[in-house]
Amino acid sequence: MPKLNRKFFENNTLTVAKELLGKTLVFNNYQGIVTETEAYIGENDPACHAAKGRTKRTEVMYGKAGFSYVYLIYGMYYCFNIVTEQQDFPAAVLIRGVKLKSEQHLDGPGKLCKHLGITTEHNKIDLTKSIYFYIKDNNKNQTHNKSLNFIQTPRIGIKVGIEQLWRFKLVKP
Repeated sequence: MPKLNRKFFENNTLTVAKELLGKTLVFNNYQGIVTETEAYIGENDPACHAAKGRTKRTEVMYGKAGFSYVYLIYGMYYCFNIVTEQQDFPAAVLIRGVKLKSEQHLDGPGKLCKHLGITTEHNKIDLTKSIYFYIKDNNKNQTHNKSLNFIQTPRIGIKVGIEQLWRFKLVKP
């Protein structure tokens, strides 16, 4: 199963968010199927960290697609995102859920990062080149494989931008 390349991540963020469902996240010795994602798109998206412009924290979002964007929320939970689209356009997909090969379902970005050990040390990693942190294509996605059922809902855990149906979740992970 090939590693996803930069061209995959340079696509429209909503497309990437949907097509990541069913792909395999690899982090060190862990592997799991991506079961839930959320899209955050540009400075005009009030829920996107880039809504306040370019900062030291969001600099990676303005860079090349395919890089990790990991940050800390509430002073205790890490969240893992993947930068999408073109350089200088800040957009990313939050990985909200993964089902491990052990059948354990890590449902929630904080739980996922805690269990796998993803921290801000893993920010700004090129997922298209890393040998320990990347996404594999296992030929499963909803665009080309109608057997993957997913729901599309408002994003959760935010107070603004909730009218957007930019959360994607597999119905049966």
